[in-house]
Amino acid sequence: MQPAFSVIFLTTLIGAAQGLFLALYGTEISGVGGLTPVQSQRFLFSGSLVALGLSALGLVASFFHLGHPERAWRSAAMWRTSWLSREVIVLPLFMLGLSLYGGAHFLGSSHTRIIGAATALACLALFACTAMIYASVRFLQEWASPLTLVNYFLLGCASGLTLATLLVANFDAPGLVVPYAMAASMLTLLAWVSRSASLLRNARLKPKSTLQSAIGIKHPRIVQKAQGFMGGSFNTREFFHGRSAALLRSVKWAFLLLVFPLPLLCLALGVSASSTPMLAAAFALQYTGLLAERWFFFAQANHPQNLYYQTIS
Repeated sequence: MQPAFSVIFLTTLIGAAQGLFLALYGTEISGVGGLTPVQSQRFLFSGSLVALGLSALGLVASFFHLGHPERAWRSAAMWRTSWLSREVIVLPLFMLGLSLYGGAHFLGSSHTRIIGAATALACLALFACTAMIYASVRFLQEWASPLTLVNYFLLGCASGLTLATLLVANFDAPGLVVPYAMAASMLTLLAWVSRSASLLRNARLKPKSTLQSAIGIKHPRIVQKAQGFMGGSFNTREFFHGRSAALLRSVKWAFLLLVFPLPLLCLALGVSASSTPMLAAAFALQYTGLLAERWFFFAQANHPQNLYYQTIS
């Protein structure tokens, strides 16, 4: 598939925002870190603003892959059958919940846990909707797997917790740095296992369609000599990335390095040396790697129509 950078930024930004919120809400209900009520109020309010800002940036990015942005409101009309429509509905609900949660902490409300619980449900629903947009496409074998849902959830939570570790280091909350760093490391390791499992699965896939089934001819030896027209078309632009196999391998190894081992190393060094720059590097490297990971996720999906449109004469 042709990766759309607007979708790449949308999914990675809101994923980090969701992971960050879950870290904040988990901090409130567990009481970990030993923060005073005033410190807790200030930190949870500030963290909610950051999560809301990331979600807003993701929402803005989403408009760039719409042919007619002025008709965006219509995308919610098919919520009964479309995961995309459900995402369009749930994302603003999650942002509303973030606003109410942060506002409740700013005002010192006693209802923050109830608001947080509702927002957490919206957060989990958003993970499901975003991942199922791709996992429900059965003819794209690389996406049609439960691992797609698991990876979206784990990668979002890992990046959100890595960001949360950076925030608490800047907020001067030493009691939270180690728990957050340990949680971020654990989720990063789990995401590493899950993403590696999906890569191994996809490498072993055998296409269900063949040249014979694509054109309805059962002859055992078919060789395509031309595409049938002189140039590219919507099909060749939108459903094939046009990059070489060598580039795909390079991107794969790049994101495997940037998303997993390097952030883990930076987190360990940042905690042991009490180094905020190392924690900042952990998030910067991981988010950069997530951009590459999401590009690879889209590019690796091999649309069956490419069996037919595979040669430009």
